[in-house]
Amino acid sequence: MKPIWIVDDDPSIRFVLEKALARENLATRSFTNPREVLEALSALPAGDPARQGPQVLVSDIRMPGGSGLQLLEQVREKDPELPVIIMTAYSDLDSAVSAFQSGAFEYLPKPFDLPKAVALIRRAVEESSREQVAEERQSAMPEMLGQAPAMQDVFRAIGRLSQSLVTVLITGESGSGKELVARALHKHSPVANGPFVAINTAAIPKDLLESELFGHERGAFTGAQTQRRGRFEQAEGGTLFLDEIGDMPFELQTRLLRVLSDGHFYRVGGHSAVKTSVRVIAATHQDLELRVKDGVFREDLFHRLNVIRLRLPSLRERGEDVPMLARHFLQKSAKQLGVEPKRIAPEALQRLTQFSFPGNVRQLENICHWLTVMAPAQVISVQDLPPEVLHTPASAPAVEAVVAEHRPVPAASAAGDCTPELPAARGVESFLPASQAAGAGTVEAAVAALWDDGLSAEATRLLAAGHTEVWDALSRRFESRLIRAALGVTHGRRMEAAQRLGIGRNTITRKIQELGLEDAGE
Repeated sequence: MKPIWIVDDDPSIRFVLEKALARENLATRSFTNPREVLEALSALPAGDPARQGPQVLVSDIRMPGGSGLQLLEQVREKDPELPVIIMTAYSDLDSAVSAFQSGAFEYLPKPFDLPKAVALIRRAVEESSREQVAEERQSAMPEMLGQAPAMQDVFRAIGRLSQSLVTVLITGESGSGKELVARALHKHSPVANGPFVAINTAAIPKDLLESELFGHERGAFTGAQTQRRGRFEQAEGGTLFLDEIGDMPFELQTRLLRVLSDGHFYRVGGHSAVKTSVRVIAATHQDLELRVKDGVFREDLFHRLNVIRLRLPSLRERGEDVPMLARHFLQKSAKQLGVEPKRIAPEALQRLTQFSFPGNVRQLENICHWLTVMAPAQVISVQDLPPEVLHTPASAPAVEAVVAEHRPVPAASAAGDCTPELPAARGVESFLPASQAAGAGTVEAAVAALWDDGLSAEATRLLAAGHTEVWDALSRRFESRLIRAALGVTHGRRMEAAQRLGIGRNTITRKIQELGLEDAGE
């Protein structure tokens, strides 16, 4: 295993960490300043320095001859995936924030608790090993990703069709990647050097779709001041992708059938036939057989399009592909935004895999983009996942467990034990007014209502009983529970807990002292 590099001008810090990590069977290499680290990195064997360098870098933030933040930036230029832990005194917490913004894995405040420091370094080592494997897989990824058997069938079909210009109909749910398949079919076809032109027939108003497809002559209608080439002409010698073909107006289906039959069409307002040589690939999320039966889709056009049909599986049918896709989209989003790619913890990845993804791959991509922007740390935890993932019915706990978890806690002892008793053995609907029960539909809606009602009932009982300082009693209990929950989520890291709560470091420290929570967190 590659060593842990320790950078600190204080020999006692280096000694303590070296001995503690040696007891954990972790090799170390120590440096006294950033210049030595950069020289050691430059001396690594050429070709793949990331494989020969450190597993984790632990660096002080203030040292003679250089800054830990500058070292962080220079090291990550050479190895972007290297976890870097910044050691800092409490007076350097502003710099620690800058370290996070520069891509640090975590910060370690001085003076630190040695077991916590070792646990943090161990976590960084595990993350480094996991990301190295993921990067190796990522580097070998093709333009389309998928290890699930259903996706492998799609890949094999693309391979078999690579020497053919046959018309293909791609079916699958919205967001499942039908256009990606169409582009792959084009890329691996005899007309790959020609243009690939895509049009969503459902996104264009009916009155404009004909002109979009076939073009128009000058003066064909009001506003047609010049001749315009349609998508068929634009795709000449290449591929035309007709997305959501099931929504094409019935009268236009006849014109499309004629083009597919004899390769000729007329521009809107034109009198001369235009010959076209275009490969057509169509896609739909609808059941075309049913639409033919309902009389809204031409049967002869259906058979003309349905020469070869490729069914694209939904993401919930290929759950084993979610980790690979998530890492890919996180890297893609980071590149688009010009930031360091975030990593996703195993627990968060497992929770993400359990999600049903009604929006399919497109929804996963959007979630990864959201996480790149919104997740506060470099490693995405379960609590960082968006609400639609955390509150999915497939992974929601039983109603009774949710009620117990979110039930308002008793006020301070001065006010007495006056927690309102809530029903425990009935369905969610029985807890809510009829109007709310009719539209609740989700566990989170029930929990929100229970919390509000319970807190209101508790406050009413205290006030009616003549207790004073009810505000302070309930506020203290609320703040205590909130801070403990935040520290639990961040594994005791007070700065990160403060960031997630939206308060300052000094505020959370003061609250911990006032509420008697000194045993919580760091």
